[in-house]
Amino acid sequence: MSKKLLAAPLVAASLAALMSSAALAQDAPVELRFAHWLPPQHPLHVMGMTEWIESIQEASGGSIKITIYPAQQLGQAGDHYDMARDGIADISFVNPGYQPGRFPIIAAGELPFLVANATGGSAALDAWYREYSEQEMADVKACLVHFHSPGTFHSREAIKVPEDVRGLNVRPAHATMAAFVSALGGQNFQVSAPESRDALERGVADVISFPWNSILIFGIEGVATNHLDLPLYATTFAWTINKARYEGLSEAQRQVIDDHCTSEWAERVASGWAGDEDSGREKLIAMDGHEAYVPTDEEVALWREAAAPLKDSWTQAVTGAGHDADAVFQGLVDALEERDAAY
Repeated sequence: MSKKLLAAPLVAASLAALMSSAALAQDAPVELRFAHWLPPQHPLHVMGMTEWIESIQEASGGSIKITIYPAQQLGQAGDHYDMARDGIADISFVNPGYQPGRFPIIAAGELPFLVANATGGSAALDAWYREYSEQEMADVKACLVHFHSPGTFHSREAIKVPEDVRGLNVRPAHATMAAFVSALGGQNFQVSAPESRDALERGVADVISFPWNSILIFGIEGVATNHLDLPLYATTFAWTINKARYEGLSEAQRQVIDDHCTSEWAERVASGWAGDEDSGREKLIAMDGHEAYVPTDEEVALWREAAAPLKDSWTQAVTGAGHDADAVFQGLVDALEERDAAY
């Protein structure tokens, strides 16, 4: 084949790239507001969100600017889905589990003893949920979803077996953990992550369900000094975009956003946070006055047995929403196994 023929595709590709760049450069600049409820020093803000925003700005030729509003500046943590829906924020960071029963399908990711890690697990969750997000989160454009690293119980007094939760006041991570606490005979004290420190310091909560390093991020290490060393559960999160703002972008700008709303980006934004959370385990164990309890095999079996009814409740909710719950759940399990992220 002649050099001219070999060069032709390269020339065409270069021209296409130049034309795309030129089109982006001519797009009217837009400024989008990204709201979340984490502190600005949180690793998801510092790493995942910042990297995502910078990549969008570069890919859009500078025509898309995104400003982050952290720490509930635009609204309370539990309101962030509706904030994106209503245009209070253009992009928002959502914990679906803060609104019990509203998003039953993605709640599968909250079930105990399901997720081994938040890296491959986030890619798996996102790939699986794309089949359902347009229906379950129809009010917004669901950009991507992901996990945090598996969390556990952190408490004033040691928790070793399910019976130890009875009579305690617990701040649950989400609706599924709240149901678990109730089944164990505990009392739920429902507050968002940013409000958790105050709840434990005032003594209105004895226990919190958190991933490891979040205890340090939110300054709870002085109160919760006992840790159940068991990857008990994970939490799902969604990045949602106001539909009108998305549709008002140029075609080229929408493509940039679409290119950043993928399973690959779900894993990418979750990875830095995952590493940070996992590092918290060793930090806490090394601190004076802190104890981590590793359950025996028999005790792990007790925890699994206690958690089993949660799957039945989830099945009823998803069936009631008109879905084949067994097929939905198996799809998530298959996606997790494919990415070596199943517990």
